[in-house]
Amino acid sequence: MILVDSSVWIDFFNGVDAPHVEKLYQLLGKEPVATGDLIVVEILQGFHNEHHFQQAKQVLKEMPFFSLCNKELSIITAENYRTLRRKGITIRKTIDMVIGTFCIENNMVLLHKDKDFKPLEIHLGLQVMLY
Repeated sequence: MILVDSSVWIDFFNGVDAPHVEKLYQLLGKEPVATGDLIVVEILQGFHNEHHFQQAKQVLKEMPFFSLCNKELSIITAENYRTLRRKGITIRKTIDMVIGTFCIENNMVLLHKDKDFKPLEIHLGLQVMLY
């Protein structure tokens, strides 16, 4: 299963012509593509147009959906953050740490367009979808 980050979905819903969006188009209907609670929040909070908001909400509601954080994962996420910090790397967004850790712990591939995930890939074994 492939978890798609908000960095890809936002460009998808905005009609951006980019390789990561094209990869998402290629995956839809052919591969199991999932989303999660924190990702949906990041996507939907940015809509200004009510009609577009409702359309996106419907699309996202039909996808496989995960709760990305619980007590155990929150502790593992903090440990991963501290591991990176000891290496001199600071991840800017806690949500990205949660998403990356969720994927690592659940052996899921992440499709993203966010530089914060690169250290998780290099140092923690995050699997990413190439585009």
